[in-house]
Amino acid sequence: MKFSRKYQYNPIVEPFALSHVHVVMADAAGSVRNNMTILVGANGRIEQIAPSIETSIPEEYHYLDGTGKTVMPGLINLHTHLFAQGKPLNPRLATPQGQRMVSKFVHSPLGKPYLDTLVKTNAMTLLESGVTTIRTLGDVGYEVTALRDRVNAGEMPGPRILSSGPLLAIPEGHGAPLIALTSATPQEARATAAANIAHGVNVIKIAATGGVTDAQKTGEAGSPQMSVEQMRAICDEAHAHGIIVAAHAQSPEGVRRALTAGVDTIEHGSTLDDELIALFRHNPNSLRGYSALVPTLSAGLPLTMIGQDITGITDIQLENSKHVVAGMVAGAKQAHEAGLVIGVGTDTGMTFVPQYATWRELELLVRFAGFTPQEAIHAVTQVNARVLGVDGITGSLEVGKFADFVVLNDDPYRNLHTLNHPVWVVAAGHPVWRPSPQHFPEIDTLLDEAYD
Repeated sequence: MKFSRKYQYNPIVEPFALSHVHVVMADAAGSVRNNMTILVGANGRIEQIAPSIETSIPEEYHYLDGTGKTVMPGLINLHTHLFAQGKPLNPRLATPQGQRMVSKFVHSPLGKPYLDTLVKTNAMTLLESGVTTIRTLGDVGYEVTALRDRVNAGEMPGPRILSSGPLLAIPEGHGAPLIALTSATPQEARATAAANIAHGVNVIKIAATGGVTDAQKTGEAGSPQMSVEQMRAICDEAHAHGIIVAAHAQSPEGVRRALTAGVDTIEHGSTLDDELIALFRHNPNSLRGYSALVPTLSAGLPLTMIGQDITGITDIQLENSKHVVAGMVAGAKQAHEAGLVIGVGTDTGMTFVPQYATWRELELLVRFAGFTPQEAIHAVTQVNARVLGVDGITGSLEVGKFADFVVLNDDPYRNLHTLNHPVWVVAAGHPVWRPSPQHFPEIDTLLDEAYD
């Protein structure tokens, strides 16, 4: 059996053996193993990884000859939005009035089916691009939670999903009203977290500061919005249920407040000082005693490196982005130098952040934050799994873990760009034959030129 079969979803995992492959282990040491065979059982888990010459393949297993191919763990994206595809967002729809108009549509009898179809399509695009686990951080409602449950029930293909539901913000704050529940007091804040948890979310997101996409005045992005007391109430509620909390924070003060409150991941980030570095490293109020940084360089750099006439952002958004993006890049580099836990997320769905381009964040971490390719691949797999608390079942190629992996034409340690065209993707033992996510050539060309 070759790699030429067309993709057709089968809810039942058919055991298979993938032989004679070069295996990138994605560990901290950058280990590789040559001429290996991977056995995947009917439960979708890895049964054996061993030299091909030493492996006995059961007769009932499908045999796949992977000669010349490289296998690595499936990518994990810690920061996704499934309500948009990554084309430039209309600034007029980012105003409070515009958000209310869009919100009215997506909650209408016509809009709900449209949104359900869109999130399903975007989740499949992520999967076909090699991403086998995602965390959403800001949904319109609970449409992604419903999608997660359908995937988990085997009703449809998809990546492993940790869904946030609407993010939590202050009235008229970042993300409100389109993708946020709002609160003005700690009591109300805790109630919004409890409401999300009651709807089945398994992650929580806070808007600790203003953001670029919906900024209506210069200096709004990064400006602290939610109080420490409100965020602490949210963290306490989430942590009581074993749920981690992410915070959108784009200034040193915003990051400091969020970490003090006990958030588990900082999204985007800012320049860091010794106090912030120490808080990341040891955060007594977080769920696991430390906090991670998710720089999302993919979301910031296009706004400052591609012309405003192309991105379509307003003058206010451009001025806000110049300030916060410089801080994001500096913070990522400082965090790497300090040895902090850095996760990988892209902020999919934002302007020029298509769902299929998780691989590009790895190149940006190498170019702008000082990562080696080995470190970037370790971060997008094993580190991300540890941040999410799913490292017991995914993130690495080990016996007993789910068969979440990507088959490539080249060694990503030598050529990260090979991740842009996976040959084959496996999620929990379910193969995606000949993945072909829809690309936006005009966006790809602009990004290639910007980062060249």
